[in-house]
Formats: sequence, C-alpha cells, structure tokens
Amino acid sequence: MEIRATTDDDLDVFVDTVHTAFGHFPQTPVAGGGRWWSALEMDRGLLALSEDGRPVGTAAAYSFELTLPGRTVVPVTGVSSVGVLPSHRRRGVLGKMMRRQLSEVRARGEFLSVLLASEAPIYGRFGYGPATFTTRLTVPRQRAAPAAPRAGTTAGADSGTVEVLRRAECGGILEEVYDRYRRAEPGALSRPHRWWALGAGQPPVSSAPRYVAVHRDADGTADGYASYSTGDAGTLTVDETVAGDDAVFTSLARFVLGHDLVSQVVFRHVPPEHPLRWQLADIRAGEVSDHADWLWVRLLDVPRALTARGWLTDGELVLDVDDPFLGEHGRYLLTVRDGEADCVPTDRHPDLSLDVRDLSSLYLGGIAPSTLVRAGHIRTHRPGAAALADGLFRTERAPHCLHWF
Repeated sequence: MEIRATTDDDLDVFVDTVHTAFGHFPQTPVAGGGRWWSALEMDRGLLALSEDGRPVGTAAAYSFELTLPGRTVVPVTGVSSVGVLPSHRRRGVLGKMMRRQLSEVRARGEFLSVLLASEAPIYGRFGYGPATFTTRLTVPRQRAAPAAPRAGTTAGADSGTVEVLRRAECGGILEEVYDRYRRAEPGALSRPHRWWALGAGQPPVSSAPRYVAVHRDADGTADGYASYSTGDAGTLTVDETVAGDDAVFTSLARFVLGHDLVSQVVFRHVPPEHPLRWQLADIRAGEVSDHADWLWVRLLDVPRALTARGWLTDGELVLDVDDPFLGEHGRYLLTVRDGEADCVPTDRHPDLSLDVRDLSSLYLGGIAPSTLVRAGHIRTHRPGAAALADGLFRTERAPHCLHWF
C-alpha cells in the first residue's frame, strides 16, 4: 500500500475514485463551475494506491481560517473527500491516510484540523470531536406572527432596509458580508474567494438559482442576507441567514416569514440556541428538527490551541490528555488571567483526564465539560473540577459554522 500526494494531473482520477467510494457518479459538468471539486487544492490531496498501483482511497485538504472564542482567527486544515473503495475497506487504508494527513498539517505549522463527518463513529478514533451543532427550524406561515416586545424593549427594531436580488446579481455582496460575519462568529470558517468565483459548494456559494434578501443598514451598507428558494409544495427554504447582529437576523427572518403564497418557511442552518423561536407569538410554531453535529475539530498541539483562544473566566486547571491515535500523552497546567491563557507541561495531580477527541469537542465552547463527565468520557479527580472546567471553557455564545466543504 502506497500513500502519495496528488498533483493537478490527478484531478480526474481523484474525483472518480472518491465518487466510486461513496457509490455515486460524478455530476454533469456545470458551465462556469459549480462543481464542489473545482475548489480542490490538488497539492494537498492524497491518493492511496494498491499493490498493483490502482487508486483505492482519497483524502483532500483545504486551506481555511477558523474564528475562535475571543474572535481570534487562525489557519486550519479542512479535511474532506475522504473515501476508500468498498473492495479495500478494513485494511488500514483510512488510518494510513489520516496519519499522513495529520503529519502534513503539523508540518505546515498548524495546530488544528477540522472536518464534516459523513458518519459520526468514523473520526473519533483519529482524535476528532464534534464541536459545533446546527438545527433546522420550520415555521408555518399562518403561525408566524411576531411576539410583542415586553418589558419596554424594542425587540426587532431596525432602521435598515431589505431588497430582493438574484444570486447572479450579488455574488460580491454575499462574499463581503459573509467575510465580515465569519470573522466575528466563533466556529465560523472562511470561504476563500475562489470558492465564490468557481461556485464551488452548496447555495449560496454555488451558482444555483436563488433569491437573496439583502439587508442594508441606515447608511446603505449591506450587513446581512438570506438565500432562499421556493418549492412546488409552498415551502420556502432558507439556505442560510448571515447577519451582523440579532436585529439584522430578525429583520431577514420576518421578511421571509412574510412572503406571499408560502405555506411554511424552513430555516436550514440555525444555531441551536438562537432566539428566533422566542420571537414568535406562538413559541410552538417553530418546530426544531435535524439537530445535528456540524464542524468536527482535532487539536494537534494542546498548549498552542489553548493559548490561542479567548477566555471569559480566570482560573487554573490541570488537564491530563491522551492521544491514542498518535501515541502521545501530556499533562498541562492551564492558567487563565484577564482573558488570556498560559498552558505548560506539569507534573501536578490532574483535575481532569480526557481523550484528545473530547478536549477537541470542548475547545470552541459548544459543549460543557460537565456534559462529557456525565457521559463517562471525562474523568474528574477532585470535587468541583467539572464546575471549574465549565466556567473556564464557557463562551459568550455557542459556536456555529455554516460552511460546507
């Protein structure tokens, strides 16, 4: 078995192999791009070859930026297009590709790798843990009346405007608004310019026909959008809502909820803790479904990762971290003061013992350590350790990721 890097000349073989691994056929070419593989970085891909030189496995890597708690933006590798032919599964092919890929990520000087998992049980053994979550929210049109403001608030007040454009008319606006949004949203990934230029991805990155509700502030600057389409059954589906703040999100949501000749509105990617349901007069009108994991994170350098993100609470915590896939183990003293952390090796008695996959799930603040303690994944060594960890790892808002790759 050989694992080798890909080049531009391998594109057709790579695409054919990964489609075969998933039992799919490549799409018919789309004029002007639009195929997901048009954004592949072939200098970062891997091919697994059998003893007779036939391609039997693939793994791709994208160059992204990830926004951490505290709005720090760091480079990350986005792992994708991982597949092994059915004829060669359970022969160690996937493990060899993952080991090679993680080694190359470290060689680039990066301390984080991320992916979207097609099946949840696969990637935990390689050190990845689910770190962001997303939900689908369905609202019947006849029950979409907004709640009246209470306690003297001005909820939903907005001095901006909303206009409707076609996707083909506003690519530049979408790119600019999304880039501002992702830099302020913990858990958000960048969308490189060439993704937009090639239409590589899901709507609204792709050039698929969509209407776009663009929100502009009082000065006329675009600061939010909702990409949507309507189906034959009277369902309006919102691909994603990107907004600079809650007031803009509320304006865009009310705009699509007020659309004529629509029986229901489906918001595909809503953060689990988003207040939209509470903004309806009938809280039961918002039906939550498809609560799913989205971005999986993998730490490759614990001290660098923990000192890169921002923190809200001061304190000290000793973490005993095991990394069985890479055969590594470390014990670290995490000290947080005034929003910044120091993390160094220590021989002090640990407060928590955990697998790197669980530390990776905690990293962005979307999961409380006590949840994984109760699940039996994290071991505490003294009373109050879980509560202390909850306080340290908490964030102002849960992380959320919209980007598909």
